[in-house]
Amino acid sequence: MGLSSSAPWVKYYGNTPATLDYPRKTMYQMVADTARRYPGNIAYVFMGRETKYAAFLQRIDAAARGLYRMGIRKGDKVTICMANTPQAVDCFYALNRIGAIPNMIHPLSAAKEITFYLNFSKSRAILTLDQFYEKVAMILPELDNPCQILIARVADELPLPLRLAYPLSKGARAIPKLPKSGYILWKDMIADGKSQELPPDEGKFDECGAILYSGGTTGTTKGIMLSNLNFNALGMQTIAASGYGSVAGMKMLSIMPVFHGFGLGIGIHTALIGGATCILVPRFSVDIYAETLLREKPNLIPGVPTLFEALLRADKLAHADLSFLKGVFSGGDSLSPELKKKVDTFLKEHNCTEQIREGYGTTECVTASCLTPKDYARSGSIGVPFPDTYYKIVKPGTTEEVSPNHEGEICISGPTVMLGYMDNLQETLQTLRSHGDGRIWLHTGDLGSMDEDGFVYFRQRIKRMIITSGYNVYPSQLENIIDGHEKVLLSCVIGVKDPYRVQRVRAYVVPMPGIAPTEALKQELLDYCSTRIAKYAMPREIVFRTELPKTLVGKVAYRVLEEEANAGQ
Repeated sequence: MGLSSSAPWVKYYGNTPATLDYPRKTMYQMVADTARRYPGNIAYVFMGRETKYAAFLQRIDAAARGLYRMGIRKGDKVTICMANTPQAVDCFYALNRIGAIPNMIHPLSAAKEITFYLNFSKSRAILTLDQFYEKVAMILPELDNPCQILIARVADELPLPLRLAYPLSKGARAIPKLPKSGYILWKDMIADGKSQELPPDEGKFDECGAILYSGGTTGTTKGIMLSNLNFNALGMQTIAASGYGSVAGMKMLSIMPVFHGFGLGIGIHTALIGGATCILVPRFSVDIYAETLLREKPNLIPGVPTLFEALLRADKLAHADLSFLKGVFSGGDSLSPELKKKVDTFLKEHNCTEQIREGYGTTECVTASCLTPKDYARSGSIGVPFPDTYYKIVKPGTTEEVSPNHEGEICISGPTVMLGYMDNLQETLQTLRSHGDGRIWLHTGDLGSMDEDGFVYFRQRIKRMIITSGYNVYPSQLENIIDGHEKVLLSCVIGVKDPYRVQRVRAYVVPMPGIAPTEALKQELLDYCSTRIAKYAMPREIVFRTELPKTLVGKVAYRVLEEEANAGQ
């Protein structure tokens, strides 16, 4: 698995080793080792409440007992439909402890999407927050297999003063009252498991450790099977490539969501195997972001470009001293040179000596697989490959490598590359390909180039995909839903440049003959979409047309609409 010293980028590694030794351990075992090494370090902070590593390990084991008593066993899938809360983190590692597989989904997923994810994964249980209980309960009749509902409550994890005030808060009053039955409370599950003997630690390093979702290279939803090794290698590589040597005792702003490869792989797992503290932020707003920065003073911030753009809009940070920041890492979408320059200037003006370091990756390799070296940034580059990670640029549709500085498809090989797409051998074989060098390469579906020194440059996505606020949105899925409305003849969904979200979702709609394109129809379509499409993927605009532009072969020419829409920005 070692990386050849002849790889041109190695000479820019600084103090980063070219290759690492990856333990044959599960994610739980890696975190347990860290907890024994740093028992007094704080594992995570939630709304001001601190949990030390020793207590965190006890919480994981207590959750493992409870889940085992519920009947969850090795190989079972359990869906985690949660915001960034202690219960979500505890559950993730507890499932790993007993060899079960967390199935990670967005808590704002529409009811029909949750139905799909539960049926697709054959989940035995789902963990979600009390505010989402009704949405989950209503789909139980549509499930192919029995599924237990576990309910976590934010109030249970608050420090005492906040806990006492929470029932009076506006947010708490908006949560529907739970019925008397039909679910198991997380804290009751923990209590039920106290008499349960700790189950055997049956996980294996090379087995599936979690399922995350992506449209892959074709835009259809796929379950990405990621192994324990994938996550552990990512964490070790990230710490090594960061240039710090160790992150123990540092504080990570874990604001990227737990169901996202970036949020889970970097924001949580990397921090927890390194002895750092996760500052868990369950909900993003500019004010919450600013307040958390000022209160918790994190040293490390991994985030999407939208997160850093928010720095510039946060009034509360106008006179802030940000000298506590030691690392600012951007991924999940391409960072424009204009935004990087603005944010770097902002950081400098607020006493931070760091600049944004850009990275790149895909969910098919958990998240990041390359990073800008600490002392060797190149304009427009997304950095150099991680230790033990190879990059290759090939002619699209082939395995033929192109010359340096020539554009082609970005391919990645290394220990973070996924096991494959769950129950989708055809897509797996298209994405994971063996080349003439004998290595398995992940074909990303992204266009880019690499210079003679191994610095990588991202150009654009081959696949048709919209990225809004760091989330992947697949137009074909949305079009299928919109086209399902009885008053719609045809639709086309595109991404329009947006100064805050990077892109916002716009739907062009041709109504059925005889149907007038009214404001009432627009609202009807938005209401229809809101029950079928996750909030983050909802169209922000609906534009009616009498017809849509077509290609010579009769397909909707979505690029024409993209050019037209973005030219007007």
